[in-house]
Formats: sequence, structure tokens, C-alpha cells
Amino acid sequence: MPHRRHRHGSLIAPAYTGRLATTPVPMLRLPDDPMEPAAAYRYIHDELMLDGSSRLNLATFVTTWMEPEAEKLMAQTFDKNMIDKDEYPATAAIEQRCVCMVADLFHAEDLRDDDPTSATGVSTIGSSEAVMLAGLALKWRWRDRVGDGWKGRTPNLVLGANVQVVWEKFCRYFDVEPRYLPVEPGRYVITPQQVLDAVDEDTIGVVGILGTTFTGELEPIGEICAALDKLAADGGPDVPVHVDAASGGFVVPFLHPELEWDFRLPRVVSINVSGHKYGLTYPGIGFVVWRSAEHLPEGLVFHVNYLGGDMPTFTLNFSRPGNQVVGQYYNFLRLGRGGYSRVMHALSDTARWLADQLAETGRFEVISDGSGIPVVAFRLSGDPGFSEFDLSHALRTHGWQVPAYTMPDNATDVAVLRVVVREGFSADLARALFDDIRTELGRLERLKPGGQFDDLQPFAH
Repeated sequence: MPHRRHRHGSLIAPAYTGRLATTPVPMLRLPDDPMEPAAAYRYIHDELMLDGSSRLNLATFVTTWMEPEAEKLMAQTFDKNMIDKDEYPATAAIEQRCVCMVADLFHAEDLRDDDPTSATGVSTIGSSEAVMLAGLALKWRWRDRVGDGWKGRTPNLVLGANVQVVWEKFCRYFDVEPRYLPVEPGRYVITPQQVLDAVDEDTIGVVGILGTTFTGELEPIGEICAALDKLAADGGPDVPVHVDAASGGFVVPFLHPELEWDFRLPRVVSINVSGHKYGLTYPGIGFVVWRSAEHLPEGLVFHVNYLGGDMPTFTLNFSRPGNQVVGQYYNFLRLGRGGYSRVMHALSDTARWLADQLAETGRFEVISDGSGIPVVAFRLSGDPGFSEFDLSHALRTHGWQVPAYTMPDNATDVAVLRVVVREGFSADLARALFDDIRTELGRLERLKPGGQFDDLQPFAH
């Protein structure tokens, strides 16, 4: 019996016994012929099944769950180019409102309810772009301070060895000497004395981290600012502070509102934060805000005659979709301060429960218990005969992605496991993870001595 055909002549065939089963699709060059939409979808969808589950990826700080209403709004605005502010004035207004809300959350100066331009800042593609902009502003402000002789001098930036790699990129790309302050076993944040020993007249700024990616700990930004205040009052260099709040900027104001780390400290001139982390928005959205307009040099702002109007811009990227800003605005309106507070307290409760359970086993040293931001960093106690890398690898058999990595200089002999508790990681999932950790500890006990997996895993942002 002959095959029945569609009116266009193609054979009716089961989904997986047609072209995809008989003709390999080229991977490194364009196919010669087009493909049916459903076939292209199946081909890509099936390959993506080989990825790990994003919800079980406890290595990443990046948001992996949003409400369906937010997803719908974001899907509807994929096609809007953020840079076309004349063509998409509503999206541009939403961006500026978000900047104002972030600046207000961090107690910026000169904010006025009736003037959205009173906030000095911009949305970015994650904190990486935000860091570049903040670093450039620090460098240009240093140039203004030292005068015409700046070309014969080498600017430097003081920061911990525990910073995210984007700071290393900034220093290399823009010819700034990084002065890394080492950590040590038992202390994984920088100290005020380290800062004082490192700064000089050519220091463009000091970076403090509100929630390090290695352990989730909060650096003592208030103490660092106080030490620099005294140094300046005693005739030493007057050095500004930038706060890298990528991980903690949307957590600490709600978990620890009394902690002064932001623009309430006069020495803090700029702050970056990632909306796609605890701002609870899908990647990639970030913000950088300055204390006031005087801390963003006018020379960094470009006025572009683009598509019908004057458009001031000081981002590194140009075209980008507006849907991340729309998603962030949804969260701000949907949650408000009360909603963010409830979310962050719930995440912190889950993180602290997990930390307590790990400590009670007697098998782990808990480095950070989730009380600063909802991150649990821990290591094996003593010498059990297997490593943190063994346990990390074993947990992958259950679907969990729990990173193992070594600490930065001078604590590279310390290996750590880390769990980032995010929206979507429920208390039930935390209990399941803990049960699987206990199961794999028992299995590894039976495999020792020596363990199996000694290769370092890549550090996860």
C-alpha cells in the first residue's frame, strides 16, 4: 500500500523515524536544506536534555525560576531593543524606574520622587558590565584628582584575592594594577589593616564584597570605610570605596537592614548589583548606581544622535533586549519590600537548616551558614579518606550540581563545597539534598582510602 502524503507531498512519518534518524544534521556548518520547524525544535530540544537540570544546579547564583506571569511578560518583550529609547519610551521609562528603585534601596543621595533622572545609574548585562563601568569611573576620577601628570603614573585598585574574575578582566583591559589582598585558612575576607597597608596616592579605589562568591560571607565594609576615613583625616590618601554587591545587594537590605554598607557610608561612591541573582530575574540583568552625579565623570557619557533623538549612553553594550528590565520591574512591583523580605528570610531559613544538619553530622566544618546571604559553604572534617571533589562527583549521580573548588591565595590547600539556596530551592529539596549527602558519605566510606576523583572542577559563578 503506498504511503499517504500531505497535500504538499511530504511523507507522513513518526517523529523520530524521518530525516533526523537517517540523515545526520551538520554541526559546524549551515545545512544545505531547510528543516521543518517541528523537526528543528525536536533536534535542539533533545540535545538540550543532556544538560544538567538548572533547578538542581546549586553552583550558580543565577535565578532559575520565575512566576509564569513574569515569563509571559519577558516573552512578549524579547523583540524590544533597550537602546531604542525613542521608539520604546515605555521600556526606557521602566528601566529608569528600576534604576531609581535600586538607588533608593541603597540610600543614594539627591533622589526626588518627582524626578526619575535624579538617580545616577544604569541597567547592565549582569554585574560584569556594571563592574567595568564602575571601575572606569574610579579611574577617571583618579585622573582628575592627580591632574595632568597622570600619564606618567600607574593607577592601582585594591581588592581581595576572593573577587570574581571580572575584576581581573577590568584591570587587564583598562591598564590598572590590581593589588590583591590574600585570604588565609579560617579567614576568607579582607581586613581593614590589609587595605591600609596597600593603598597609596595612585589607588583609584578599594573594592569591598557584599557576599563573596567563594563562601557568601560579607566583607567588613563599614570597618574598611572607617579605617580609610581615619587615614584621610591623618593626611593620607583619600581613597573611595566601591561595593561589589552582585550577590548580596538584594539580600542584605531585607535580612540585615540595620547593617551600614551602602551610601549611608560617605566613602562608598558606587555599587553594582545583579538582578539575575537575588533580584530574582532570569539572566542577564544588573545595575550600577553612583552616590550622586558628581561621581560619574561626564567624559564617560556619550550623546548619540540615534533614530531620531539625542540619547545619552554610558554602557559598554549597545543593542540588547528589553525583556530583562521588564522582568526585573515585574519583581519590584509584584514583591515590594515586604515580598523581598519574606523571600530572603525563607531562603536564609532553608540555608541555615541545611548548615545545621551538616554540622550535626560531625563530618563537616561549616564555613558560612547562610545567615549573611543564603549560601552554605562547608568542607570535610579531618581526613576521611576521600575529598570534597569525590563528594561533589557522587552527588551528580542524584542530579545535584554542588561545586567543589579550592580557595584563593593564600588558602589554596583548602577545598570547599558550596550550596547556593535560591528561589525555587524549597525546604523539601534541601531535605532531599541532605539525605543524598548522607547516602554518598556512606558509599564513599566503603570506597576509601584515596577516593576516586581528584581533578579540580571549574569554579562556578
